[in-house]
Amino acid sequence: MGRVETSLLAALKADPGLRRRAAEALERDGGRAPLTLRKAGVEPDLAAAALTLAELRGRARAKFGERAERLYFTRAGLEQATRWPVAVRRAARFAAAADRVTDLCCGLGTEALAFAEAGLEVEAVDMDEATAAYARANAEAMGLPVAVRVGDALQADLAEAAFADPARRSGGTRNFNPADYSPPLDGLLEHLAKARFAAVKLGPGVGHEWIPGGAEAEWVSVDRDVVEACLWLGEAAQVPRRASVCKAGEWHELTGSGEERAEVGEVAAYLYEPDGAVIRAGLVAELAEGLEAHTASERIAYLYGDELRETPFARAWKVEEVWPLHPKKLKALLAEREIGRLTIKQRGTGIDPAALRRQLKPKGPNEATLVATRVGEAHVAILCREA
Repeated sequence: MGRVETSLLAALKADPGLRRRAAEALERDGGRAPLTLRKAGVEPDLAAAALTLAELRGRARAKFGERAERLYFTRAGLEQATRWPVAVRRAARFAAAADRVTDLCCGLGTEALAFAEAGLEVEAVDMDEATAAYARANAEAMGLPVAVRVGDALQADLAEAAFADPARRSGGTRNFNPADYSPPLDGLLEHLAKARFAAVKLGPGVGHEWIPGGAEAEWVSVDRDVVEACLWLGEAAQVPRRASVCKAGEWHELTGSGEERAEVGEVAAYLYEPDGAVIRAGLVAELAEGLEAHTASERIAYLYGDELRETPFARAWKVEEVWPLHPKKLKALLAEREIGRLTIKQRGTGIDPAALRRQLKPKGPNEATLVATRVGEAHVAILCREA
């Protein structure tokens, strides 16, 4: 982004009528909306910017709710922006420990807004002037006192508390290796060590080898979607591993060492599929203990128990039958039971569920779930129904 982007942002801020007309044209005219605005005398670049903002605000509702209608977005910024409930929860943890926070790599500034709403004094830093302009615009739109400046995250002075959300995209593609973040994670961790209380947001697929000694590694899921990982550093670290699960608007936490292993046994009456945050945090054993459950293979994260226990950390199925994983036999067994609506899940077998479905050709009025997995070293198919 550059001066053109900044000037278009300034024009959009100054003309709420244009923002409204763009949203109405996009909803009413769809693909013809650009022509609608140009016929009304709007310059092409400004019309495109207004329509892009309207589109992004629509997409942003899933992350920000009604706030999305007041905020300014770029495509890349919205992609990386933290979901509002997650940002609010993190801000509360910062506010309980500090009065001031430095928000490095602030992007559109949405995390800074959550910090400010939590009562923290916020200085937000981004290396790109146009991006910083969006952060200022969003603070102004929400009426929050966020100081935004342009600067290098690795050179910025830090308050007693600091947060960073390094860029994980470049050239239109996502970077999965933290060494390729901007700035790289190792340099960022070294800099954040200067703050008393710190955290850095990462992609949910980050490997455990990137977790520094003494840090708390948290994985976060919202309605079964693992959305991020976060490293808590310095005084912010409370436990080695944490899985934080938001289900129907309520937060639940599971903590542990991340080093325990669940007991191994046979398939039981109920099958549990742990939430992705639990699996990524390495807390399957801690969940198994709470459910009085076990695995059937030490390398597979399905759990089995004799009794159904409610938990926000896993989905549960009632096991009905266990069969060998032979497609021809499975096809006949499913046909006998007239199962046509079939959900296929797999873990540890290497089977492609879509390819298996084509082989099974399920038909009939009944519904079930088929789980392809391992019991010990054997490949099995477990027929079950959600409990």
